[in-house]
Amino acid sequence: MAVRMEAIWRSFRLQPLSHIDGTGEARMVDVTAKQASERVAVAEARVCMAAGTLEAILAGNTPKGDVLATARIAGIMAAKRTGDLIPLCHPLPIGAVHIEITPQSEPPGFCLQATVKTRASTGVEMEALTAAAVAALTLYDMAKALQKDMTIEGVRLMRKSGGRSGDYVREPEP
Repeated sequence: MAVRMEAIWRSFRLQPLSHIDGTGEARMVDVTAKQASERVAVAEARVCMAAGTLEAILAGNTPKGDVLATARIAGIMAAKRTGDLIPLCHPLPIGAVHIEITPQSEPPGFCLQATVKTRASTGVEMEALTAAAVAALTLYDMAKALQKDMTIEGVRLMRKSGGRSGDYVREPEP
């Protein structure tokens, strides 16, 4: 196992970073020669909270209004603004953004999943990650009057398709 990990690590070190030029300076990758193709990315985040906070949100008993609708809208807006927020990230024509918010009882909280689609010459992984993270931050903001010690965790890419690097699916956790 250690030998295989060393080989994998060595292959990463030999590959140049696409956002670093020959002098070590950060640069935006030129994607003009790349063929546009359909690309989809799915990311998720989780907000953990007390059972009472979860119940209040689901019942609509929160001082700031509809927590889930506001988080959903914020996630969509964030996906569309990712190029403005993340340095060196290309602004993309977003074809679709879907934010799914699923309550979970154990441990209590919500799983926020963002799916972003485009037809472009670069992927939408950052847009999906940004959408999931901002939806989670907004959920926290909308419910912080009920509970300040909620946690946001597990912001991660779940899968992506399209592009030269091919498809990726996160391995299920044990």
